[in-house]
Order: sequence, then structure tokens, then C-alpha cells
Amino acid sequence: MSQDGRNPLAEGRVATRLPAADLDRARRFYAEKLGLEPVDERPGGLLYRCGGVDFVVFRSAGASPGTFTQMAWEVDDIEAVVSELRRRGVVFEEVDLPGLRTRDGIAEIEGNYPSKGARGERGAWFRDSEGNMIGIGQPVC
Repeated sequence: MSQDGRNPLAEGRVATRLPAADLDRARRFYAEKLGLEPVDERPGGLLYRCGGVDFVVFRSAGASPGTFTQMAWEVDDIEAVVSELRRRGVVFEEVDLPGLRTRDGIAEIEGNYPSKGARGERGAWFRDSEGNMIGIGQPVC
């Protein structure tokens, strides 16, 4: 908390960082598969902006294990997005766990945050060229 009682983190913007062993390969993936171009770049980093939110793909010797969702988009029509990304060559994860099963790459997920005004969510996941797990979600009202 600041001296005036405000929480600077709550007022700040969140910006995701995704590691890339090969930044050129990652740039090609995001351009060719996702149709995204960086809005800015610096040595070792590419800045992307979607819906007014930034994320960075940066050169890193480390790597995520890709066992969890690191970043996700919330969309209005998940089937259309999944279809378009598949057309571009994106491969979606197939999940078959108790309570979470994908059908044609899309899972029906029970429950959602009350503030979203939804009863559930539909979700899909894929890995980028660097093994980062990326999600797509659509609230279900």
C-alpha cells in the first residue's frame, strides 16, 4: 500500500512474459500461425499488444515446462478462433482427465467467476513454437 492507501499493483497493468529459446522462430510462429506482429521490439524481446494488453516474447536460456496455461485469450466465438488457427497450422491439445475432456480440441468447463456473469467456460489449449502453453477461453452464459 502507498501512503495514500492506494494499492499500486491493483492500479497497474498486467503484462505477460513468455520465454523463447529462439526468438526468430517465435516471431515466425506468432506471425504465421497467430497472425500477430510485434508492435515494438528491442534486442532480445518482442512486444505484442492485443485488446490493449501487452505481452512480451523474450530470448531466454530458461524454458517453461509447458504443463500449465501461461497466457490466454478470452474470445467471443471459440469455435471460429480454433477453426482459423487450425487452418493456419496450430495444433490443439487433446485432454482426457476426470472432469476435463476436450472434444475436437475444445473443453466444456463447469463454473466461472461470478463477476464474469457466466455459468461456465469453453477452453482450448495449444503450445507455441517454444513450448509455452497458450489458452483460449469463451465464457458460457
